[in-house]
Amino acid sequence: MIDKTNEKQISRKKFMLKLSLGLAGACAALAAIPVMSALLAPILETKKAQWRNVGNPEGFEIGSTSLVNFTNADPEPYAGVTAQSAAWLRRTDKDNFIAFAVNCSHLGCPVRWEAQAELFMCPCHGGVYYKDGTVAAGPPPNPLTKYDVRVSNGQVQIKTASLPFTA
Repeated sequence: MIDKTNEKQISRKKFMLKLSLGLAGACAALAAIPVMSALLAPILETKKAQWRNVGNPEGFEIGSTSLVNFTNADPEPYAGVTAQSAAWLRRTDKDNFIAFAVNCSHLGCPVRWEAQAELFMCPCHGGVYYKDGTVAAGPPPNPLTKYDVRVSNGQVQIKTASLPFTA
């Protein structure tokens, strides 16, 4: 007589195989969540860029470059100091301004303005930029990222974007 109860039982080997495959699938699904979020975030992003006041036009001399601080376009309540950003604002003439991101286009290190040389310098890998933001020397592959700037209601305003800021 054939024992039919053994036919319904799976072997230990098959059980372990199914368990291993199930756990591996669950781990892969969990690992895919942040990857998919990073890939879909730019597509699903609905927050708009915002204009931020950075000062009165009379506070900036023609030909001067100044560091200005502002709040990012999408500050979250938990962001703390990371909600703050900065830009290098240059007044080119009576009515025009140009603003550059403070981060080097190579690896994102903060650049500093050297007024005597009229150059932006990156301390991390020796990147150098001219006063118009173009690359003068070093490893940076691109010029400094520019912000849109306008004068409105008696204030110089910079158009901020959601982070990470990309050109």
